[in-house]
Amino acid sequence: MLKFLKKPHPFNDDLKYNSKIVFFISIGVFGFLYLFQPFDISSLENKDKFNLIVGLALITFLSLSFSLLFLQSMFTRLFSNLKWNIKKEILWNVWILFSISSGYYFYCKSLGILEFEYHIVLTLLFIAVIPITALIIVNRNRIIRSHLHFANDLNKKLKENKQIPEKTVLFDSDYQKDSLVLKVSLILFIRSANNYIEVFWKESDTVKSQLVRCSLTKAEEMLKDDKFIFRCHRSYMVNINYIEKVKGNSEGYRLFFDNVGFSVPVSKNFAKKLKELI
Repeated sequence: MLKFLKKPHPFNDDLKYNSKIVFFISIGVFGFLYLFQPFDISSLENKDKFNLIVGLALITFLSLSFSLLFLQSMFTRLFSNLKWNIKKEILWNVWILFSISSGYYFYCKSLGILEFEYHIVLTLLFIAVIPITALIIVNRNRIIRSHLHFANDLNKKLKENKQIPEKTVLFDSDYQKDSLVLKVSLILFIRSANNYIEVFWKESDTVKSQLVRCSLTKAEEMLKDDKFIFRCHRSYMVNINYIEKVKGNSEGYRLFFDNVGFSVPVSKNFAKKLKELI
């Protein structure tokens, strides 16, 4: 069980998408309370009923905005996709439920028009953990299937489309002795290394690399006409003709090259573009 809880889980860090979630859930809470009127809301006077329903919807909006927008934007390292796992996802959702429920409790106490004991909040919270956990598992499996399907589709296209034109490029270093001239067709990928780039290329059956004092942005500009060289990440540019395999998991996609001991990440913003190029 502990092993399962430590498995990677994608974290939704899209603030624009979260803004929509905050809005629609708040509207949903308002609609639910207005239509079904649980906890004896129907027995209240119209004015008290209005204050309660609007207040609870507003608390939902403020609590979700605090968690999904403010906290995520202020503490980006804490919510890093690379370190997120199923256990953190469950605790995060429990925190969201607890903060909303606590807001409900204190608001009802301040109005003094509805009995809303705190043990009810804890009971609802405990019950809610079960569907939340199930939803997280289902969502994780759905994302993994989606990524695997995408990766398999890319792998098929890789075999069908291998076009390598002949052209040379000069990576002009700030230090002249480090400059590098290569056929573009031999480049495997380029990665950023602080004030340098590290160029990896194929030479016979081996892979060689060299550091050049140059920015990745400058390298991208030099290779902008070579459509098969693609920036797939803020730190990487790859030659799609040498991608041997694409793997997809809950964290996203990674590219694999022959005779290279590590994989290259693909930012989620570039995944669709990579598929189009391939």
